[in-house]
Amino acid sequence: MPDITRRTFGMLSASAFIGSALPGLAQARGRVVVGTWGGDYQNLQQANIVDTVLKDSGLQVVFDPAAETVRKSKILAERRLPRGSMDVACLTRQGTYEMYVNGALEELDETKVPNLAKVHPFLRTKYSVPHMYTGRVILYNPKEVNPAPISYADLWDKKYAGRVGVIDIQYQNTIESAAMVAGGGPSNVEPGKEKLLELKKQGVRIYPTNEAMAQALKTGEVVMCIMWNARGFMWKNAGIDVEVAIPREGLALYISDVGIPKNAPNKEAAFAYLNAMLDERPQAAFAAKMGYAPPNATVKLDPALASVIDYKPDQQFVLPDLDYMAKIDASLQSWWEKDFKS
Repeated sequence: MPDITRRTFGMLSASAFIGSALPGLAQARGRVVVGTWGGDYQNLQQANIVDTVLKDSGLQVVFDPAAETVRKSKILAERRLPRGSMDVACLTRQGTYEMYVNGALEELDETKVPNLAKVHPFLRTKYSVPHMYTGRVILYNPKEVNPAPISYADLWDKKYAGRVGVIDIQYQNTIESAAMVAGGGPSNVEPGKEKLLELKKQGVRIYPTNEAMAQALKTGEVVMCIMWNARGFMWKNAGIDVEVAIPREGLALYISDVGIPKNAPNKEAAFAYLNAMLDERPQAAFAAKMGYAPPNATVKLDPALASVIDYKPDQQFVLPDLDYMAKIDASLQSWWEKDFKS
């Protein structure tokens, strides 16, 4: 199982140039089209990036909201055109990897995006900017689950049969988590399939979305699930009775990534937008509102907030095997639909 610690890599020096001091970013002008998921994520970008960091920049930001699958399809369909329709693409880490290996994303470095120098090394790639990240944890109702879970294996405890939930759209994460207690891991999820069939026999509940899972936790229909720490933060703030347990198998990461298509119409503006996304102000705002940890290592969070959403320097992280998952994703979807859900 590949793992990594923040201490292992240390922190990069924050002595790089400030973006606005570089001619390329300072002179960025015109229209920049940003592909996002919409909703609160887009609203927070508008308030904390567009209306704050880029307020007097001369950039005209236009949002193009859609599902990630739509965004990836558009990038791939347009990659042979001289000019695409998108300057900035918000994707998952898996999504930016897939676009990069298909030759569709621009390579990035500090000369193009100066604030990259402030990003934790374990989150960096040469083709994307990590906007925010969080760990995969176990959420549980403390009134119903006792003792507190310490392992993914606790979801298979028969005393919680029929009250454990999984999310349809998170099939990759669910299969991988099951594999982590069955002898596999991020580079071998096959053992997770048989393990999940055991959970199916115990009456596991399957919900279509994160929001549906939140409602199930609120009503008590579900008392335990696999979820992202940031969601636990938001749901607890919304009044849902949940606590967070970090599984002893390790903390797998969700990374919200951003890339620039090679044929972006306004690359200079795109570089400026990515640099603004890593500015300390919006990084802190996203952390406070959504509960995601900031990739910018220079961001100083309120100690109470940091204790809930940030991670210790010696935290063991389980990193995804992007190449492996890209190759098997179609077969995982097929197994999930035909064998697990049916």
